[in-house]
Amino acid sequence: MKNEEMIRTFMENATKVAAEAFRVTNLSEMNEILGKILENDNAIYCPSRTELEKSVQIDPKRLVDSFVEATATVEEVVAGIAETGSIVVTSANGRAVQASLLPASHVAMVSADNIFATLDDFFSGLDDTPPTNITFITGPSRTADIELTLTIGVHGPEKVFILIV
Repeated sequence: MKNEEMIRTFMENATKVAAEAFRVTNLSEMNEILGKILENDNAIYCPSRTELEKSVQIDPKRLVDSFVEATATVEEVVAGIAETGSIVVTSANGRAVQASLLPASHVAMVSADNIFATLDDFFSGLDDTPPTNITFITGPSRTADIELTLTIGVHGPEKVFILIV
């Protein structure tokens, strides 16, 4: 599958599972969309570990030091899986996967080069020492009780936004 076709498939499948996916072509466009997504959040966690995270422009007064205090997390994720519309978060390099699960909104930035067609393609690209924790997030958290009453956001974010850069 060609990269642009894979990105299109990824975006379609992410949308099917209630995530909002955006394709951005530059950092200015990325920050413009982030501004709209995060308009109502005043406690935003961004680890600023990667170059992409460091390029996020958020008023410092709105940033918090811990995802525990945050209403939204903005972070670069390891990969996207086109066949499911899932994003991949790992514990590599001291990352806390809880940062993607605890706040009500998760804004994932993923490089277009890190979108894989299938789960098998993703796993075949891992080295001999995979991270301790790999989490696949497929849209907002969903759970249902015995009466099949669906609830969003109990075991993870209520909203998932994906920016493909």
